[in-house]
Amino acid sequence: MITLQILGSGCAKCATLALNTETAAQSLGLDFKLEKVTDLNAIIDAGVMSTPALAIDGEVKSMGKVLSVEQIKRLLET
Repeated sequence: MITLQILGSGCAKCATLALNTETAAQSLGLDFKLEKVTDLNAIIDAGVMSTPALAIDGEVKSMGKVLSVEQIKRLLET
């Protein structure tokens, strides 16, 4: 099972990134768990300087932008 994390305050951009991430993972038929991390200390500990951020299995793959479904699918396929 893949753990997908959306790191951010819970703003509209965070919600959009979460939706796009869920859509991408479902379209690839992945077994995944989506977590929303809103704790500022946890976000800083992950090394995130700008939100929203996407982490896959604990590794930050994107920060400061809302990725499209296609962009997320490419990250998940590698």
